[in-house]
Amino acid sequence: MPSGNLLSRRKRSWRANELVSRSTLQLLDFDDGSPPEHAWRRKLSSHANRLKEFNVTFREAIRMMKLGLRLWSYIREEASHGRKAPIDPFTRESNRPSASQGVPLGGMGSGSISRGFRGEFKHWQITPGYCEMSPVMANQFSIFVSRGGNKKYASVLAPGQLDGLKKSRDDGISSWDWKLKGDRSTYHALFPRAWTVYDGEPDPELKVSCRQISPFIPHNYQESSLPVSVFVYTLVNTGKEKAKVSLLMTWANSIGGLSHHTGGHVNEPFIGENGVSGVLLHHKTANNNPPVTFAIAACENQNVNVTVLPVFGLSGESSITARGMWGTMVQDGSFDQDNFNAGASMPSSLGDTVCAAVSASTWVEPHGRCTVVFALAWSSPKVKFKKGSEYCRRYTKFYGTSPRSAVNLVQDALMKYKHWEEAIDKWQTPILSDERLPEWYKITLFNELYFLVAGGTVWIDSESLVVDADNKLNSSLLEDSDSPLRDSTFNSTAPLIGFDPHEIDDKENVGKFLYMEGIEYFMWCTYDVHFYASFALLELFPKIELSIQRDFARAVLREDNTRVRFLADGTWGIRKVIGAVAHDLGAHDPWHELNAYNIHDTSRWKDLNPKFVLQIYRDFSATGDMSFGKDVWPAVCTAMEYMEQFDHDGDGMVENDGFPDQTYDAWTVQGVSAYCGCLWLAALQAAAALARSLGHDDYAERCMLRFAKAKSVFEARLWNGSYFNYDNGTSYSSRSIQADQLAGQWYTASSGLPPLFDEDRIKCTLQKIFDYNVMRVKGGRMGAVNGMHPNGKVDETCMQSREIWTGVTYSLAATMLLHGMEHQAFTTAEGIYITGWSEEGYGYWFQTPEAWTVDGHYRSLIYMRPLAIWAMQCALSPPKSILEAPRVNTMDRAHISPGTLQFLQDSVRKITPKNGCFGNNVFNWDC
Repeated sequence: MPSGNLLSRRKRSWRANELVSRSTLQLLDFDDGSPPEHAWRRKLSSHANRLKEFNVTFREAIRMMKLGLRLWSYIREEASHGRKAPIDPFTRESNRPSASQGVPLGGMGSGSISRGFRGEFKHWQITPGYCEMSPVMANQFSIFVSRGGNKKYASVLAPGQLDGLKKSRDDGISSWDWKLKGDRSTYHALFPRAWTVYDGEPDPELKVSCRQISPFIPHNYQESSLPVSVFVYTLVNTGKEKAKVSLLMTWANSIGGLSHHTGGHVNEPFIGENGVSGVLLHHKTANNNPPVTFAIAACENQNVNVTVLPVFGLSGESSITARGMWGTMVQDGSFDQDNFNAGASMPSSLGDTVCAAVSASTWVEPHGRCTVVFALAWSSPKVKFKKGSEYCRRYTKFYGTSPRSAVNLVQDALMKYKHWEEAIDKWQTPILSDERLPEWYKITLFNELYFLVAGGTVWIDSESLVVDADNKLNSSLLEDSDSPLRDSTFNSTAPLIGFDPHEIDDKENVGKFLYMEGIEYFMWCTYDVHFYASFALLELFPKIELSIQRDFARAVLREDNTRVRFLADGTWGIRKVIGAVAHDLGAHDPWHELNAYNIHDTSRWKDLNPKFVLQIYRDFSATGDMSFGKDVWPAVCTAMEYMEQFDHDGDGMVENDGFPDQTYDAWTVQGVSAYCGCLWLAALQAAAALARSLGHDDYAERCMLRFAKAKSVFEARLWNGSYFNYDNGTSYSSRSIQADQLAGQWYTASSGLPPLFDEDRIKCTLQKIFDYNVMRVKGGRMGAVNGMHPNGKVDETCMQSREIWTGVTYSLAATMLLHGMEHQAFTTAEGIYITGWSEEGYGYWFQTPEAWTVDGHYRSLIYMRPLAIWAMQCALSPPKSILEAPRVNTMDRAHISPGTLQFLQDSVRKITPKNGCFGNNVFNWDC
């Protein structure tokens, strides 16, 4: 683990020719075998250090003791019903996470498998909400080379020091040749592709590149849903003898963990079309989860011969063992051709692990080149949630629900992957070739998108909603009938006011999409976090973004009277209130049972409703979709009206209620606050702009009248001459410099609306944050700390005030870009790259956490909010519709009568102290 002082050295990403010889890159430079100039890189011999999780201070532990006891009780109650609690800080994986991640496999929403940079397949998320982190060590690529007489090489294409290998020493895998040291092999990642270059390992005269390709293609709503990946091997023989090269793909009939021991698994060989052949592995999942079928395959042509071994075992009791399989490959480099006629195997016995292998063999002439292509698909057509709802995944709309659709998936992948790459290149090249952008930014921008695959995403076909709706009420009546808490916490059968279970809303015609807040925070589409992450979806898959917004718009008009207990204070309330924006779309019954989060009563939060209005207007202005604006308008009006109850003194500005009633759910806020107040001002302006666009001029005028009044209150109560105070309370945090205080202005500028404040005040605030929250933490090499006291010390009020939030840092950088502060913006965001992605940092690549502390302890790996880096790209290249929108101040378009104007002026005088809020320094900004 690097110490903090190592972060004082700034290093750019490794160039390809710094890790791989230039001659090797030139030799591989055909058929896209050579890695790109811009990529995230590691040697396979790099040490995968263990990551350090955060811990609370003694004071924090005492303060949260009652919450902890209530949470522990709730987790146990959920477990008794076979369910996972949305937040469980008490259960930890047996294997501590390490800095070993790489680009995940497949498209979005069909289950995901990650692949470490050293080659291990891990982080299995086939079942919604569950992530098995451990690698399945039998899943490997291996190579066998023979030249002339006795010159032979054989090795698994992964370094022998893999941690998981130690646990496999008794199952036959250790008998394989793990000869790769990895010091001459390198990994290059640019999501959704990755290149592994073996520069003379294990054969000194053979150069090998493995290119991993997944169909993540912006604006392509069909192929981006496919559960498939392709592995293209480029071979270059630099020797004087021709070489027989056999590549081997082995795969266990497993979805991670101990699922391969549950029995009933069946393997069968297949011969498809266009030379594609391989093995199907039918996996019978545990706990009544839907089955999964894997397909491993290779493409045969005049130069490549494909053979298979449908079944081998990992124990000595198997008819063909892992040791025997390996011996056959060393001896022959292929399997018996008759294996294709073997048919389906007998179901595996309880406790046995069955695997399959596909071999692709070719001859490579001296100084010759060759390409060998494999594919992996996993067909899990059904998604079943714990409270009974079952849907078909999005890809089944194009491939059907048969387990054998895995054959069609691998066939199409092997035929179409070049077209996928053309589309990926067309998308990425303009950004990669922009010389104005720092190299680290280009790399991180694309690689942070890993979350849309590995973030537990679920993408369903909307037609399956009809089936679920017909059965929903009947199935829910049968659930948990004997639970003593059925009429309170666990009752999911309460009527949903304003909700018709037969109503299907898929106007975007892209199905329904869910992504988790994080693998440790099991809630779908958590809205206060989606506020930051949604820029990625808006830029790349705007129809999905509009679909999610429609889901939340419908939820605004719904009520769920189910009583739940809020764990922070032990009080009881109802699950969902009409007018309140949902915190999330649920956990175990998404779209039907909202608000899985139950720490606080989120109907009292002050940021969710403004964030809803801001996202609606941003998406409306970016897409120009008038029908979308009209459809969500009633929800916007309802959400704005709901907020009026939080204006306790009638001055137009909402107040916080003295508890953590916003996304910083451990950081107490009192009275007028910079974060929520700024969001409210921005929401008033956005609501007015949307109303004006839809022809509701009277509503727009009312919003702008309130905006003018609330703005005066906000500035008078919080502006201190150089930034806005955290809140206007009397706590030690009240004068803290909050990194996220201009979140409302960020959205205002992103949507093409006029600024909320004078430009000088905005820039002064941003400079203050940069000077304190960014540069006074490890010299700006870690991102922006959430809270900083004016004396330059980190705000230690609570866990969250002292944390650096990765997504907030990216959004802060985006705000700086929107106001012409490019140097500050890229310096701020580079801190996330240095700490999270560089070799000098802590190893958070492809698992960017929600937060870390100044000493490098993380909280919540694989988190949604870091997708906010795409807000920076939206700031650099705004949507065309926003660029071309008329620059008219919304206030100028509100017809304010002289009497109303006098009323506003009188109101301002009443709230402003006679001697000036801050003495003589109100306009002498200390920047």
